[in-house]
Amino acid sequence: MARLTDGFGRRFHYLRISITEVCNFRCAYCLPDGYRKTGPLSFMTPTEIERVTRAFADMGVSKVRLTGGEPSVRKDVPEIMARVAAVPGVEKLAITTNGWNLERQVGAWREAGLTNLNVSIDSLDRAAFQRITGHDRLESVVRGLDQALALGVPVVKVNGVLLRDGVGDGFEAFAEFVRERPVAVRFIELMRTGDNAAFCADQHVPGTVLTDWLTARGWTRRERAFDDGPAVEFAHPDYAGRIGLIAPYAPGFCDSCNRLRITARGALRLCLFGELGIDLRDLLQSDAPEALKARITTALAGKPKGHRLAEGISGDTRQLAQFGG
Repeated sequence: MARLTDGFGRRFHYLRISITEVCNFRCAYCLPDGYRKTGPLSFMTPTEIERVTRAFADMGVSKVRLTGGEPSVRKDVPEIMARVAAVPGVEKLAITTNGWNLERQVGAWREAGLTNLNVSIDSLDRAAFQRITGHDRLESVVRGLDQALALGVPVVKVNGVLLRDGVGDGFEAFAEFVRERPVAVRFIELMRTGDNAAFCADQHVPGTVLTDWLTARGWTRRERAFDDGPAVEFAHPDYAGRIGLIAPYAPGFCDSCNRLRITARGALRLCLFGELGIDLRDLLQSDAPEALKARITTALAGKPKGHRLAEGISGDTRQLAQFGG
């Protein structure tokens, strides 16, 4: 079996597949003016998604995450999930969602094979949630998350962007949120993209404000699993859940990179903050697994050692919804 390894010896077990660029939220740090259609919505079909998954699984990928935009705007998400979950070698099927449809759809997702759920919640204050996302949906999102726990989804996580306005009281609220819930809350350090320079300058704070807060209150760092994302997570004996940090500006952040990305239009994205991508769509029109795997292997030789965010360079990433974060 060919293995996915780049020129720096990094092995790739984790694939993120964007299934749409459309998002129905208007998050202040990503799409403050909402999604704007820029071309035909010619996103990959369920068959194409299954084919690209099979190729990567043949080369050692065992965890697949569906992303967007907001993936649940597609009505065929359960079909896509079932196809991906049935691919030999795929052990974990994940989705990242803003939770808009979670309460209604999580049951169908679980039946289709969902094992890992990430829900975006930037604040547990209802007014702040509405201000950040443009929608008064916090209560529904939390009900959907609790329903996922009741349905036995093995891994449930919350993603929140670390914002200056949420420091302190926001941390306290999330700590209480995980006191009884076996959920991992991960704060993502705000990243500058092509479209959010002014917002980032106003709201960015270093991840150390969170880790200092946690360690001062007795939280301790836990070990990462081999196919985990880049979060550093902390646990506390008095809490059922965990709190973590994803700090892309930290030195060495890219050294343990274990993920690759497929855009909604079928391009292999070697780095979230890179340039362009390697088109795979032509090879997804028919069943051509060997040619597909050969193109992927060749492309990996061009994966950079790391991003250049610290230099203020975010590649051609205008906003995170563009490639699924």
